[in-house]
Amino acid sequence: MHNGAARDSLAPMNQQLTLHICGGTSRSRAEQARTAFALGCHAEIYAELGELLGRQVAPGAVLAGGMLLEAGIGNVIDRLGAAGIWLPVVAVAQAPGVQDVVRAIEEGALDVLALPLEHDELARMLAKLAGAAERHVASRRSMVEAQMRIATLSRRERQVLDWLAEGFSNKLIARALAISPRTVEIHRANMMDKLGVEHSAEAVRLQCLAGLESTARRGGEEDLASAPLRVIIPSTGDRAQARALPRAA
Repeated sequence: MHNGAARDSLAPMNQQLTLHICGGTSRSRAEQARTAFALGCHAEIYAELGELLGRQVAPGAVLAGGMLLEAGIGNVIDRLGAAGIWLPVVAVAQAPGVQDVVRAIEEGALDVLALPLEHDELARMLAKLAGAAERHVASRRSMVEAQMRIATLSRRERQVLDWLAEGFSNKLIARALAISPRTVEIHRANMMDKLGVEHSAEAVRLQCLAGLESTARRGGEEDLASAPLRVIIPSTGDRAQARALPRAA
């Protein structure tokens, strides 16, 4: 199909999407907006992410560039999620290298585009966005919400959850943690109450959904006490990015 015809076929679908263009120079943002308009998209421009966070945003995607990339796409996604904004994030950069692309995707970016934006590349991303945006957003929201719930657990409660995920009974968990089975039952009940679940299987499912690395089988209790929660960001490739979450007292 001719490129122009392809863009024309995408236009009605694109009219329902808004590209929220953040970061980079004013000239770069204007150029990105013009390319979006040419493909039938609406574009909103923000000098920095803070301008976007306090608004109700239309469906679409966030195009993040400039200084935002230096902080990391994961940081952008976290800030958006904290503000209740679950739009997919696309990294935009001048001549991104292979490692730049891998890092951005590992941290949760939907795509990575080179600047200046090419019509065909943006059209490709928009087609991908239309097909994957709802699943991407729902998956990211579920993961972040699960991580936030698990982050409320105390160290002991988190240990009990991790050993449950390993398939251990209360008696075996007690032996692993050198505490009584009754104490395990108390921590287990508190853990389930904080997570808002009624069955252990639901708690384990929540841990899997959160993508958190287990603290079980890591060695001594001192190591477990000092180790931060590590978030494993799912990747379409063979690698995954770990990022620390705050630990509840």
